[in-house]
Parts: sequence; C-alpha cells; structure tokens
Amino acid sequence: GCTGGDGTESSDTPTTTAGNAFGTEEPTATDGELPEVRGTYRTVTAGRVNTLNPLYNRAGGAGTIIGYALDGGYTYRPGNERFDQLYELSSDRGEVWTASVRDGLEFSEPYGQVTAEDFVYQVRQLHQSDWAATAAASSWPDSVTVEQTGELEFQIELETPNLLYPETQDPFLYPVPKALLEPYVAEKDEQGLQQDQELLTLAFTGNLGAYTLEEWNRGSSRVFSRNDSYYLRDVEDAPRAFEKAPYFERLVSEVVPEQSSRVGALEAGETDSAGVPPNQVSRLNDLDNVDVEVVPQPYNDVLTYNMRDNGWNAGPGNLFRKTAFRQGLACAIDKQRMVKGIQRGYANVEHTWQPRWSRWYPDEEEITKYGVGELYGPEPTRERIREAIADTDYEYGDEYLLNPNGSRCQIDLYYSAGSKLERSKAQFIASEIEANAGIVVEPEGIDTTTFNTGYWQQEVPDNPDDYEWSNGSFNAGPREVTSANAWDMEIVWGLNTYPLNPTTASIFFVKDDSYNPYGYYPDWDAKGLFEEARAAGSEAELQETLTEIFRHITEDQPMGMLSFPSDTIGYASDIEGPSRTYFNGWDFPTWHRTE
Repeated sequence: GCTGGDGTESSDTPTTTAGNAFGTEEPTATDGELPEVRGTYRTVTAGRVNTLNPLYNRAGGAGTIIGYALDGGYTYRPGNERFDQLYELSSDRGEVWTASVRDGLEFSEPYGQVTAEDFVYQVRQLHQSDWAATAAASSWPDSVTVEQTGELEFQIELETPNLLYPETQDPFLYPVPKALLEPYVAEKDEQGLQQDQELLTLAFTGNLGAYTLEEWNRGSSRVFSRNDSYYLRDVEDAPRAFEKAPYFERLVSEVVPEQSSRVGALEAGETDSAGVPPNQVSRLNDLDNVDVEVVPQPYNDVLTYNMRDNGWNAGPGNLFRKTAFRQGLACAIDKQRMVKGIQRGYANVEHTWQPRWSRWYPDEEEITKYGVGELYGPEPTRERIREAIADTDYEYGDEYLLNPNGSRCQIDLYYSAGSKLERSKAQFIASEIEANAGIVVEPEGIDTTTFNTGYWQQEVPDNPDDYEWSNGSFNAGPREVTSANAWDMEIVWGLNTYPLNPTTASIFFVKDDSYNPYGYYPDWDAKGLFEEARAAGSEAELQETLTEIFRHITEDQPMGMLSFPSDTIGYASDIEGPSRTYFNGWDFPTWHRTE
C-alpha cells in the first residue's frame, strides 16, 4: 500500500507519542439505546484494486475493501489491546501458540461451519507450499509447525519462542473453505487459485463479515449489503455496540481517480469519507458538514531505488548498489522542507524504519540523520557520491554527474498519477537531486496497477530452480531477474514499518525473502539479526537488537527514507465512529449515522 503517517507537525521533534497514537482501551459496554440501522455509507478510492482474493492481496486499500465482507483472525483496538475475532491466540512461553476458533462461524453454502481444519489446510497446503506463492507465504516458513488439535483448535509451534508473535501479524489468517481449495491443491494450479471467482468476489463469506459483496464493477465501484447474521453480534466479549451491527443497509465504495473530484464529493455531501490532501485540511475542517481526522499510521514515504539489472538507466553499472551513493542521495533531499512545504506539517521526518511514536524507536543518538542539518546539501551529497564513483568512469563535470560517455546522467522517477500531492513530491525530489547531486531526474506519473504489474513485479522465470532463489513475482530471483519494464526510482509505494512488532519488516531487507522487488542486498547480517530479535527472551533484549537493526538500516540506506505522513481523512460530520488513533476503523461495523 502507499499511505503513511505519524504526526501533525513537521520537525525533528516527535509530534505523536505512543500514548496518543494508540489511544486508550475501549469500554466493553455502552450506555443508552443502540443506533438504528439505516441508510448507505459511501466512500471513494483513488483507483481500482488488483484483486479481492484474500489469499493474494498485498495492497492496503484492497485489504480495507476485503475487510468489509470478511474478518481476519484478530485485530487490535485502542489501548494496543488485541481483539480476537475468529480465533483466540494464547501461549505460556511464546513457543507454542494455541488458536481457539470461535463456535458458530459459518461459510456460505455449501461449505458449512468454519473449523480448525480449514485454517490448518490453508497453511500447510498453500502458504507452506512451493507452488502457490500466496501473500502470506513468508509468514509460514517450514520451520513453523501447524497441527490441528481439536475440531475448533489448532497449534502453532515456532522454531524459537516469540513473545510478540501475534504483533508480527504472521499468525493472522483469513478463513477460506478447505473444500474450495482442494481442486487447486490437487493440480498445483496457482493461476486458477488466483482467478477463482468465489475467492475474487468473496462469495464464500457467510456470516464472517459485517457486509456482503453484491457487485464488483472493477473500474468503478464495489457495492455491499448489510449482513444481518454477522457473527460478532452474538459474541459476549465484544463491545455492546456490536449487538446489532452493522448499522448501514448498504455500503458503496466508488473509484474516483481525480483527487479534486474525491474532495469535491466529500464537500458536496456525496460521499461519507475521502482522503484529504494536506493543503485542504484546514478549509474542509471549517465546513459544518465535514470533520477531518489526522490519523497516525505505519506506512512511510520512501524513495525506492531499482538495484536490479534493469535499474539505473543512465549508463553502465548500477550506482544504486553502492552504499555511499545511496547515502549521497539521502543528503540531497531536504526532508524538513518537504514535510513543511508539501505535506503542510501533517508528517514527521523519517530517519529509520520506525515512526517516533513506536515503543521500539531507538534513542536519537543511535541514528544518523541524513537529509537535515549538516547532512543536507551539495557538499555532503557530492562527497559521498564521489566516494561511490571513485572506481568507475563516472565523474563530475562542472555541476552535473557525467556518465562514461561524457553526457549528463538522467534517470526516471515514477509516482502515482492522479494526485497533485504525489506530483508535487516527485517534482520536489527531482529538483533537489538535480541541485545537490547534479543528476537530472525525470518525474513520470503512472497508474498504480500498471506500475505494480509491469515494473514492480518481476517476470517469474521458466527455470526457477536454476537460480539461487525464486520466491514469487515480488522476488523472483537475484538481480538478473527483472520486471518487464525498466525503471530507476519510484515513490508509488509506501511500505509498512510494523510499529507493533518491527521484526515483521525483515521481509523488506533479507535479500532472498519473498518481497524484494528492488533487488536490495544488505551489507549487514539482516537475516541473522532479525532472527536474533525474534528469539529475544525479554523486551529489553529485543529493544537492544532492534536498535542495532535500525542503525544498520539508517547507514545502509536501502531506500531513501523521507517521512511518515499522517492519514488525513475527511468524514461526513454525522458519521459516528472515526478516531484519531492508530487503530481507527477497528470497529467499523459499529459506525453509524447520527440524527
């Protein structure tokens, strides 16, 4: 996904602490009468989604849409308290975790009751297979043993204890009927599984979600109807507000590509929620019919470098692969000016892979602050780039970096089309790199779906066994395995920093994991340190190892870490439910319209 944020002002000072980012524990009961069920909730999104298949979706926006019709195993609510939805996780020492599945969970006909067998089959036959390449595959390595121990119980045994295992999101599963999966498993048919119509249209969801998907017009809208048999209505340990949830008869999610049109729809009362660009937050907040919530969240704004063989198209070699060159680029962009001027203060500068409000954020002195103070400007930028090109035929001629044939280096920068904010960020980055690094950058807007399939994902080779690794289309092999189209840099995607448990972020830094579209090879023992963090026997030990990881990430600069922008979301003022916490939306089925 490509959202992000952690604060409301722009500076090197934290603006959101763990306390107010996480909020306080929600009460388990409410006084007074419950809301009436009525009307339609409308929301707008920037683009179509690639898939609603819960086994293959990797995008945050599509995950929200899937969540309207299908709950996952658990979630978190204010107070950083786990809320068990489909199953309860428990463990004595963090090595063996027991998942107790709720009774009364039902798939749509003909699949019947949800049992532990459905979850165990999914893990063993898909996520731990060598053919299915599901989105959750990296969460279930062969070292994790999953066994059914009862009709409504299964156990997860880890190779080493992990006190924060649920926070990694690794044991998070969607329920999918075993009988639906069996034909694809028998044939090892990945393409068929990805394109199965019941999975794509969420036709199997029974009482497992607050709403039921009725229509999916891929380029224009998704229409849901109220699910009056939603299982959480009968769960005793759920807050009282769930007793009659959900409270809308219908839910409509429409695709509106232009940002101005989305904001206009919110302003005119034609939608109940829409993202609001930072430069319009104050104006919309002054309207009687709109409330704008500033929501901390874990996605960052990163400048990603393509270190695969089809990256760095300015000449021979690939300078992105050199740490000193990446450090130089990190010194070229004034992060504070970007946050203040373009993001209007609804963001914080990022220096390492964690928002400052995370409990795991390291001490400030542990982190080098590229892109601010003495580590911003042409001198620190070019000093590091000259170090990187010392053994090459690149050189500086006057103000510009020249490639070996004597012409100026020119590279491309892709950004998400349809957003003035994204275009402004791309233009700012391009001007900064040209001014401070002497490299010409050409920004180019692109549809996110097009970028995902044609640039971000690699073409999976016909002979994957001939490579050191091949882990699906997001890391189909070493650097010589590339996407269909060449690219240099991108700001299309932001990436999750997992502030509840940063060990989950190993997927971005271990070179042969299942997610490495950019071809990053760490100069440090990323795999070993993340394994050490997962095996920590105490929170103090975990913090020490995480601090070492964050220090390595900062120095190696695998991507240009720019900022943590907040989500600035506008809601119709008569919608009750949104909050200014990291967990905004955890109780979406209880949201309702006030009188």
